Amino acid sequence: MKNKVVIITGASSGVGLATARYFASKGCKVYGLARKPFEEQNIESVICDVTKKDMCLDAVDQVVKKEGKVDLLINNAGFGVSGSIENSDAEDVKRMFDVNFFGAVNMTQAVLPIMREQGYGKIINTSSVASIIPIPFQSFYSATKSSLDIWAKALRLEVRPFHIQVCNVLLGDTKTGFTAHREKNQADEDSVYKEVVARSVKKMEHDEQHGKDPITASKVMYKMFLRRRMPATKVVGFSYKTIVFLSKILPQRFMLFVVRKLYC
Repeated sequence: MKNKVVIITGASSGVGLATARYFASKGCKVYGLARKPFEEQNIESVICDVTKKDMCLDAVDQVVKKEGKVDLLINNAGFGVSGSIENSDAEDVKRMFDVNFFGAVNMTQAVLPIMREQGYGKIINTSSVASIIPIPFQSFYSATKSSLDIWAKALRLEVRPFHIQVCNVLLGDTKTGFTAHREKNQADEDSVYKEVVARSVKKMEHDEQHGKDPITASKVMYKMFLRRRMPATKVVGFSYKTIVFLSKILPQRFMLFVVRKLYC
């Protein structure tokens, strides 16, 4: 995999950093995009706020000027704000969509002309099992990932004639700094949702901190990159594959009952 050029967003921490390190260890030329510069051996840091279209275009242009191509884009940047739907601030919701969904759109639109011209390319989106299983009090995060999933499948169809492939990698609970950096809706502190939100978020954070090491996701993404034909969706972890499978065959009412028992 030497000389393969990889761009990873949200690469300064968590799954993004683990993935950047792993691809670099395999001989790839890795460009890690983040809002602030960071130093990491064998990873070239590029400042980019994915919510800014011009910065995305400039970042890709920097890479292409140096390398002449882009083999893989990993849309990984994302964050979450927990809280009730009723008390969620519209600006928080917009920020989540701007980063988690439109950030991927901006980066993809920036690399597509390059990939079309070179006649190949791969795009991997870091998604979540929460895009399929709705998590109460994390509803808008789930919505951003669900939007990303359906958008990416449409993208896969559109760019197939240009030999560009698209894959959504769905993660379950993963032990990263995402937990500590999760923002919380302060309006719930003085609302009827206070106690149930606290229980639900505590459950989420416990599961995340006892979740898989981010290197697991990195290895799966690398395997997808190696495949001649990437699947449209790849779920990470046997237990999460089982959950996703069951969500498709069991009555929705039953699945929602199980989720309610877990988080409410």
